[in-house]
Amino acid sequence: MTANTPILTFASTDLILEIPANVEHQAQLHSQSFADIGSYQAYVNELCLGAVLPWLQEDFTPQAKVWPHTKALSSFWELVNGTAVIVDATRFILVPSENIDSSELRVPQEWVDIPSWVGDYYLAVQVDPDEGYVRVWGYCTHEQLKNKGNYDPGDRTYALDAMDMIADISILTVAQEFCPHEVTRSLTPELPTLPQAQAQNLLNRLGKSEVVTPRLAVPFSLWGKLIEHGGWRQSLYEQRLGLPEQRSVAQWLQRGVSQIAADLGWGKLDLQLSAAGARSVEERQPGVSLSRQLAIAGQVYELIITPQGEPDAPYWRFELRNATVGAAIPGGFKLRLLTEDLQPFPNNEDIATTAVEQLYVEVALEAGEGIVWEIEPLPDSYDREILKF
Repeated sequence: MTANTPILTFASTDLILEIPANVEHQAQLHSQSFADIGSYQAYVNELCLGAVLPWLQEDFTPQAKVWPHTKALSSFWELVNGTAVIVDATRFILVPSENIDSSELRVPQEWVDIPSWVGDYYLAVQVDPDEGYVRVWGYCTHEQLKNKGNYDPGDRTYALDAMDMIADISILTVAQEFCPHEVTRSLTPELPTLPQAQAQNLLNRLGKSEVVTPRLAVPFSLWGKLIEHGGWRQSLYEQRLGLPEQRSVAQWLQRGVSQIAADLGWGKLDLQLSAAGARSVEERQPGVSLSRQLAIAGQVYELIITPQGEPDAPYWRFELRNATVGAAIPGGFKLRLLTEDLQPFPNNEDIATTAVEQLYVEVALEAGEGIVWEIEPLPDSYDREILKF
C-alpha cells in the first residue's frame, strides 16, 4: 500500500487489501471479453477477487477456491454482480462496489434466492481501482439478509443496513473456528421447473446484446431457473458475445475442440480423421473419441465420449474410467445422462454396486439434441454443461 492511501479515514475494523499489479492488468484484458454492460462489472469483480481470495487463502485455508470454477466466472459476471468462494464447506459471496457509501450492503437477488447459489457469508467490498486497493467493511449471513434485509423489486437486490451487519472482519475468522455450527442460511425454496422450449425462447430473446440488463427483463422465477442451469447460463453468455455454438460434439470431432471447451479440459483421443475434410460422423475413423479428466474424491477419472453404430443408425457411448491404469471405479459411483432440461429417460444411468472397471451409458440422439452429464460423487468444480450432438 502506498503511503498516500487515505487509510486513516477508514474504521479501524475495516480490512484494507492491495490489488496486485498483475491482477489489475489481467482484469483490463479480460474485461474485453464481455458485452458492453458486463465489461466494467467483470473488471470490478476481478479486482475484488484478486485482492480478497489471497486473504481468504492465508487467513482461512490455502484450499479456498472460486465456485464453481474460475473458467465459469465470465458467464456469471456478464449477468450478475458478485463472486462465490468456497472455504472448506463454507461459501463466501464477495459483493463488490465502487460506491464509497458504506451505509448498506446491496446483494443481487440471484445470490440470495437461487438455491444452489446461496452463500453462508456475504462480504461488502468497496473497490477503488485508481488507488489500487479494496476495503472489506462488513459482512452478514444469508439468514440476516432474508430476515432483516429490504427487498427492492426495482433492481432486484436485498439491502441490509450497515447497523445490522458485523463491521469487525476479524470476528469472521473467530466465528469460523469456534462457531462451526452457526445457522447461516435461511431455507430457500426451489424455483419452478423451466421447460426446455421456454428456456430456448428466453435464450434467444435475452441473448441479444441490445437487451441491456437481461436479469431484469423477465420475471425472476424464470430468470433464476435459467441461469441456475450451468449450461443455459454459459449459452446465454456466449450468445450475448455473438459466439457460434461452442459445444457441438460433432464439430469437435470434425474440426477440433473449441477453445472454450479446451479450457474446461476437453480434448481428442486419436486425432486422426478418415480423410482430409471429413464432414460427418460416418466419415470419421472408428475409435476417435473425446475425453475430459475429472477429479473426484481425490482421484483422477476420465469421461470419454465415442461415436458408435452404423452410419445409418449412429449412437453415442459415454464412459467413465479411472485415469490410473488398472485402477477401478469404487462402488457407489453413478454416471447419468439427462436431457437438456435435466429430465431422465430410460436406461440413462449406470451405477457401480461394487468396484468396476468402467461405467457407461449409450444413447441415440437426434441432430442438434443436447445432453447433460452428471457423476456421483460430484467431480471437483462441477458445473453443468450442455453437449450438442
